[in-house]
Amino acid sequence: MNPGNRHEPPSPHPGPPYGPIGHQGPGGSYEPPTVPRKQARRPGRLVPAVVAVTVVLAGGVTGGYVLLSREEPAPAPAPPAKAEAQALDVCTMIPKEETERLVPDAVVTSASRELTGGGARTFTCGWKNDRISHNEYWRSREIEVNVQQHPGKGAKTGRAVAQQMYESGQMSARYAESAKPSVKKGEKSYHSPVKQLPGVGDGAYAQYTFRRDDVLWYSFGEAKARIGDMTVEIRFQAGQQPKEATMLTNKGMASITEENAIREVSGLATHVAKGVTAWQAGNPHLLAGLRPSTTLSPSKPAEASPTPLAAFPPLCQGVQPLALRLVPGGEPRARGLRVGGDEQTECRWMSKEIPAPGGGTKVRSAFVVVHRFTNRAGAGDTGAAKGFYSGQRGAPELEVNGMSLGEKRDLGGLGEAAYRQYRTVRSGLLRTGTGIVTFRKGAVVVEAEFVGADIPKGEALTTPKAVLLREDEAHAGALALAKAFLDGLGAG
Repeated sequence: MNPGNRHEPPSPHPGPPYGPIGHQGPGGSYEPPTVPRKQARRPGRLVPAVVAVTVVLAGGVTGGYVLLSREEPAPAPAPPAKAEAQALDVCTMIPKEETERLVPDAVVTSASRELTGGGARTFTCGWKNDRISHNEYWRSREIEVNVQQHPGKGAKTGRAVAQQMYESGQMSARYAESAKPSVKKGEKSYHSPVKQLPGVGDGAYAQYTFRRDDVLWYSFGEAKARIGDMTVEIRFQAGQQPKEATMLTNKGMASITEENAIREVSGLATHVAKGVTAWQAGNPHLLAGLRPSTTLSPSKPAEASPTPLAAFPPLCQGVQPLALRLVPGGEPRARGLRVGGDEQTECRWMSKEIPAPGGGTKVRSAFVVVHRFTNRAGAGDTGAAKGFYSGQRGAPELEVNGMSLGEKRDLGGLGEAAYRQYRTVRSGLLRTGTGIVTFRKGAVVVEAEFVGADIPKGEALTTPKAVLLREDEAHAGALALAKAFLDGLGAG
């Protein structure tokens, strides 16, 4: 550092991070403010802040004072906030008839949020139904749509960030198609080759995934796309399992094929890309507004109740002699109900006052429901009957509120398919033991029950002392009723 001399002031201390005090001369050289040498007792010291230098002359040219004042740096102006547009509604981008075709009677959920720290804004919509009855199968269907709008980062625009995310996803997909995952014997994991989707947004591709292990069995098609500063991810998954299959197993499971999955998810990607493009055209360079989360369940028709029939149906009249032997003095009742293509006829004979040997009373009831399934043309619908029967056969055995359902056991020689079950009820108004026999023949399913309990002398019907109808006796009565109805069906 030059301490200065008579004709040259001292050279300055190296400047602070914000640059030296003074101004630049030609060629960018630094020129400090001129200060008379006489009063400079030591080299000037610069503080690490913006310093304003004021030279105050006092006493003519022989004396001078340098006054240094410190000022805090002015805050940099904040970048203008990006304007916010109307909310982005992903759920409306796929035609309703398309979602109904792929996921009938779906629960629809939508949500949106902004990632922490001013990151991407995410907009999602999902259609899901895991319990679609189709003949002997339960089908599951699901569509998931995820749209992200990416803000710029540093020198990168939101469009550049979106492109980077899209390319990264495609790189991972290409790696997955060639990877050889380690799986156990009997398991399978497969990723199809990546398929480009020309004309969808600024770039799009689709891929199929299949997975099977001891418990899980699923497959789906997935499509990803970029449109401007937005990326899109769509997944369509579908599968089915026999209604009789044990829960939490993959027994009898089947899932969507590669060809079908790629076709459906590609069509969904086309719809969503068009929707995003249209939104961007109407809201150029704007942030999409967030929407509150919603869940919409399908509206269901009011549940119908059986209505009394004016005349006792001929089918019920044909088994009445047997029913009255099982339930002496039983009061008959007949009701009818129609639910879609299922026309139901209910016959019941019941008595609560059958004398028991040694005193007390017997409670007995013979109860039968006949389901006749027809299609829209009015012809018998065997497929619907199979589906109903399989659903009943595959329902889990439960114990709830004092009711216990025993193991279902298949029966031979009764219709085209049949099973039996024993049920007990040990709470409520009446404690009973019940034999159940269900069979299917063509488009008809018959459910027959023989119910009973013995009430000790002097006890009310609700007494905990009631003796439930034994399983062997209950089963014999239900089987006799079922066979009688089967004979009546053959005669009809």
